[in-house]
Amino acid sequence: MEKRYLENILGQEIMTISPLSGGCIANTQKIITISGNCYVCKEVNGDAGIKEANGLRELQKSEAIRVPHVIFAGLGVVVMEFINSGTRHGHFFEVFANQLAQLHQFSGVAFGFFEDNYIGSTPQINKPVSTDWLSFYFENRLLLQFKLAEKNGYADNNFRMLFYNLEQRLPNILAGSEELPVLLHGDLWGGNYMVDENGLPVLIDPAVYYGHREADLAMTKLFGGFPASFYAAYKAAYPLKPGYEYRESVYTLYHVFNHLNLFGSVYKAQAIQLMKQYM
Repeated sequence: MEKRYLENILGQEIMTISPLSGGCIANTQKIITISGNCYVCKEVNGDAGIKEANGLRELQKSEAIRVPHVIFAGLGVVVMEFINSGTRHGHFFEVFANQLAQLHQFSGVAFGFFEDNYIGSTPQINKPVSTDWLSFYFENRLLLQFKLAEKNGYADNNFRMLFYNLEQRLPNILAGSEELPVLLHGDLWGGNYMVDENGLPVLIDPAVYYGHREADLAMTKLFGGFPASFYAAYKAAYPLKPGYEYRESVYTLYHVFNHLNLFGSVYKAQAIQLMKQYM
């Protein structure tokens, strides 16, 4: 990103621009101005920065958990406040769980969001919004990813049979778990939170929508999960309905499908194993 363009955005002269480590989707840099202010600049494809900014602003509305303040978002770029990293204090995950439980009580009128966004670099369809979670989740999450898997050549006859079986059983799988739509981070794993200078959690890189909170919790377990104290504290603050453990895999499947479509056949066996649980 050109220095002059960023200076026009910030209204300040830039002293240094240096790379930051991050995910595989964006080129991320730290900006320090002559006045000593620090910012994060992410170079992204198309409107991804605008979508991320809208997600961060939506999370901020809940006043539940810290997110970076958005300075500017436009085509190809999003600029945010720079948050210094700190060290987790002894009760970090209990605090994190309680704040997430608070976020999950920030409700909406329907499942979805006012705009589509991205899960990684894959389009995430949030419209039309729906008052029927079963239909929304199947059509805009599982079915969309399955069709991508077919297009990408991963769906053989066995894969299709397992998915068809899951489609038929999904109403029974989700029966009894009905709740109001609540605000979700949407892509909540260990790489999408940080610890601030006060030792408190900060959410980054969201894929927000209003959905079922069990979907957020399932994603936290995909890459090793959080400590047991996190889940115990969450359940104490906001108890889950019976059968959550049985439903967990159907929510994990969305993200495994997405990784299959983004990163290839190394995720196919995991997708098959998750679908087989509901045979």
